[in-house]
Amino acid sequence: MIQWYPGHMAKSKKEIVSNLKLVDVVYEIVDARIPKSSRNPDIDDIVKNKKRIILLNKADLADDVITDLWIEYFKGKGIEAVKVNSITGFGLKEINEATNKVCQDILEKKKQKGMIPRLRGMIVGVPNVGKSTFINKLIGSKRAKTGDKPGVTRALHWIKTPYFDLLDTPGILWPKFDDKKVGIMLAITGAIKDEILDIEEIALNLVAILKKYYPNYLMSRYKIDKIVNEDFELLKEIGKKRGCLLARGEVDTLKTSHILLEDFRKGKLGRISLERP
Repeated sequence: MIQWYPGHMAKSKKEIVSNLKLVDVVYEIVDARIPKSSRNPDIDDIVKNKKRIILLNKADLADDVITDLWIEYFKGKGIEAVKVNSITGFGLKEINEATNKVCQDILEKKKQKGMIPRLRGMIVGVPNVGKSTFINKLIGSKRAKTGDKPGVTRALHWIKTPYFDLLDTPGILWPKFDDKKVGIMLAITGAIKDEILDIEEIALNLVAILKKYYPNYLMSRYKIDKIVNEDFELLKEIGKKRGCLLARGEVDTLKTSHILLEDFRKGKLGRISLERP
């Protein structure tokens, strides 16, 4: 069972709860490729009745048709959802529109009281979903720390954007994954440090998903003639095509696993969604 819950995450959860009263709306950033697994189940209990908008980040890496299905799914739950690409800034206008829609009553009250109708929001999400990159795109500078490893942001801090004031928070996971599949999905996308994982096991789970939903992407990327049934054999076939060979011609499946995961995470295989609503 995959687990990763550093001490600072427990502290961050308490700080998020205590600061909720300071904000009007919560922006929950999830990975568009795994909208279910990248949602911390504790968030519903933490946020409670606070207004919320789900930002489906890394939408450029996800299957657009599937992402649209997720947006409809969340809307069916009474939650606004917006597609976002934090690197290019795609979706920022839609976020502002969704915010004004969700917080219309709050804006009206501020106006009636003679207050400046400026909203305060809080960013929450699991590690490595792109919270800091999103904030930097909003403000047009690199004030929030970013990195391709989970756990870069460690403290809460306020940031002023052209649209609203934002409270940035560290990525928080939860102490125990009840569903092993959730841990695997987070591991595939890089939300959990590779150093604590069985990389070959994670890669084999990715192979199984790609074989089922996106076999043509595998065949195209790795010049494979046909998709074999056995996942490990398919991983070895990828290794052969990539020249990952050991002595006596054996395939280096560990090196192959790293290559496959890196190709997926960087979008080199194509636009892929690992979960469907």
